[in-house]
Amino acid sequence: MRRTAARAGAGPVVDAPVPEPVAAPEQTSAPAPAAAPAPAPAPVAQPLRTEFPFELPRGYVDDAGTVHRDGVMRLATARDELIPLRDVRVQENPAYLSVVLLGRVITRLGTLAMVHDGIVENMFASDLAFLQDFYRQVNAEGHTRASVQCPHCSEPFEVELGGSRLGES
Repeated sequence: MRRTAARAGAGPVVDAPVPEPVAAPEQTSAPAPAAAPAPAPAPVAQPLRTEFPFELPRGYVDDAGTVHRDGVMRLATARDELIPLRDVRVQENPAYLSVVLLGRVITRLGTLAMVHDGIVENMFASDLAFLQDFYRQVNAEGHTRASVQCPHCSEPFEVELGGSRLGES
C-alpha cells in the first residue's frame, strides 16, 4: 500500500505500514575490508589535430621554375565536399572533383602565397595520387583500412575501406 496525498474532497489519507527496524549485523573482530583503490585520473583529452604536414614525391613547379614540395592539408568539412559538386567542371567531368576538393583543403604549399584548384590541376600525376591518398588518410582518422578475420579459416587480414575517388567512402 502506498501513501497518497490528501486531495480536497477526498477521503482520509491512508498510511502504508511502517517496516520494522532491522538490527545491524553483529560486530566481529575481523578487520574491515580495505578501501578500494582510488580510480586512476581520467586521461587528458588531446586537442583535435586539424592540420597535417606533407611532402610531395616530385613537387609542384611554378612558372618561375621553383619546386614546392612541403605543404599542409587541413581536415575537410562537409562544405568542402559539397561545394565542388556545384562546380560546372565537376558536373561535366566527375574526375575533376578531387582537383577542386584538394584546392580547398591544401592550406600551404612551399612558398606559394595561395593554393587553389588551378595549382592542383598542374601538379604531376604522382603528386596528385599522393595527395588523394593523403586526403583519405587524414579524413579517415589516419587510416582507411580495417583489420578483419576470414570467416572460413579465421586468418586475420586488412581490407581497404576508402572509396575509389575523393569524396566517396
